[in-house]
Amino acid sequence: MVALNVSNASTPGYVRRSVDISETILAGKTTGVRPNGVARSDLPQLTAERRLASADRAQQEALSETWQMLGARIGTSIETSHLFNAMSDFDTALQSAAASPESSAQASRLLDSGKALVAELNGLSGMVASLRGQADRNLSEGVDAVNQALRSVQELNVKIMSVDRSTTQAAALLDERDRELDTIAEYLPIRTVERQAGAIDVLTEQGVYLVAGSARQISFSGSIDFRADRTYAGGALSGLSVEGVDLTPGAATFGAISGGRLSALFQLRDQDLPALGAQLDVMANDLVSRFSDDSIDPTKAPGAPGLFVDSDPSAGSGLAGRIAIHAAIDPAQGGEIHRLRDGIGSASPGLPGNSTILSGLSQALRAVNGINAAGFQGSFSAPELAAQFSTMTGQSRLGYDAALASTRTQHDFLSGIEHAETVVDIDAQMQELLLIEQAYAANARVIEVAGQLINRLMDL
Repeated sequence: MVALNVSNASTPGYVRRSVDISETILAGKTTGVRPNGVARSDLPQLTAERRLASADRAQQEALSETWQMLGARIGTSIETSHLFNAMSDFDTALQSAAASPESSAQASRLLDSGKALVAELNGLSGMVASLRGQADRNLSEGVDAVNQALRSVQELNVKIMSVDRSTTQAAALLDERDRELDTIAEYLPIRTVERQAGAIDVLTEQGVYLVAGSARQISFSGSIDFRADRTYAGGALSGLSVEGVDLTPGAATFGAISGGRLSALFQLRDQDLPALGAQLDVMANDLVSRFSDDSIDPTKAPGAPGLFVDSDPSAGSGLAGRIAIHAAIDPAQGGEIHRLRDGIGSASPGLPGNSTILSGLSQALRAVNGINAAGFQGSFSAPELAAQFSTMTGQSRLGYDAALASTRTQHDFLSGIEHAETVVDIDAQMQELLLIEQAYAANARVIEVAGQLINRLMDL
């Protein structure tokens, strides 16, 4: 048994074992010892708490990882914010063009900076949709992993019930079942209930049975379309269920799970990322509306869009992914760049020194407008709104990082206690081995002396 422990010291999920022994009594006298079987040094209550901590840690890891990616893409501060920098470049180019309306170079720079700003909004909106798709795919993979683990628990229950629980075979099966339970616990919080002959039932923390004799199938259907208007609340995306019981995090049912990696992925797909997309839409709409003011450009049709347009006004949510430069001023779309200075509706170039429209555009960009939507509250110019967006994103990332640090500390504390009580300590096992060797040598010497005494008696 000592050799078995030492050889499995680095095996994940292996629980230290020992031989359970008791006295052998014959005619009221001790005549030696006898083995009763193999005992595992497990602590079920501590393991259950550690699994709940594992679910919390996995949840925060998934959230923190995604927000770290968002922080790297958006920027961790105003100075490193790509969107804020694009907005600042556009602001600078607009002021330079207003100061030199006759300069074709300044006009080209303004157009290029406007395109860069549009591309940044489009890219961020695309990233939100991409991350939502990744979260949905991870949900599919996670549900498959949990369902496979649940089936394994069912099979192991059958095997454990068919063997003597005091044998090394049973100990190995119990170790394997614990590893499957650890896998499930990473995705959602669970509890176990001991049944007859060593079998267990598996329940969610809310009391929904996942294994009750037989394993129950968790249902989830992946999607391929993650436009801003496609949501779980709207019925376009799948939730989780087990035999008709809704497990979807946030659902108004008793079975809604509230921890683990699956909960984090639902939060990202249906809450955090759509909220971020809505903030991008607010900024895109702010840009479109700022430059659509009829008083800035009298040459365009009343109510028509100005410098920035929505390429599909009937599409609803997701404006940040559709915002574009007005085709009338973009030579790449068949337009004329002089319309930046002369107006979208101008048929031919006007006076080279006329900066009225360009100055109006610059003033519109810096005008302070009240906004109360998608988490924005206050009055902002367009650059200030971009800065606020970067600040809010950074605060969210730091909040998730702090939550991850807290849950990791709790998990590591419980894991350390469990490790000390259940995992193989090589030093202790080697000390045990020395004691066994000494006892064996002492017994061998007793037998040798007894043999010598018998031989001497025979000689007499």
